[in-house]
Amino acid sequence: MIETATTACSVALLRGDVIVAHAHEEGARGHAERLIPMIATLPDGGRADAILVNCGPGSFTGVRVGLAAARALGLAWGVPVHGYSTHALLAARLFEDQPSLTKAMIVIEGGHGEVFTQSYAARPLMALNDLASCVPETVPFQAVAAGSAAGRIACDQAVMVGPDARDVRLLPSTMRSLPPSPIYGRAPDAKPNP
Repeated sequence: MIETATTACSVALLRGDVIVAHAHEEGARGHAERLIPMIATLPDGGRADAILVNCGPGSFTGVRVGLAAARALGLAWGVPVHGYSTHALLAARLFEDQPSLTKAMIVIEGGHGEVFTQSYAARPLMALNDLASCVPETVPFQAVAAGSAAGRIACDQAVMVGPDARDVRLLPSTMRSLPPSPIYGRAPDAKPNP
């Protein structure tokens, strides 16, 4: 499991849903330099039967670093590579920590003054709407918001929850089988000349 889409640089080796080994560091920069050495510290160099990677949304560079590493390792080891989304991972962690919650909006920093939002139901874990990128003032009032930008929207309860590669085990199989392609959350800033 590879997690580099946000400020966390995190890896985990799982056997089924059992955590065999794990490494996690927080820091907005340096994922490219830290990721491969972190994987190398896992038993057998992190070699697994399949690789799961966070496809985003999140940091443009972080998403690309994680995907590039996952694809390269998948090719070298001859194993499949699948993805999951930041919001699904955070929702799974939130509902694990607070089992009384039935739904919540996941809100993370999106850059350019915007936030990425998506609402989830707890049981079964499922997205209630599409991922959106918007300014915080336009997000409808929420009972519970969780994530790095939860405090930026109007809500009754803002919960800080961050991504960790270990939490992939909390996702249903349908949410950890995305193609290993980036989820940017909004259109690119650069536009080609006509």
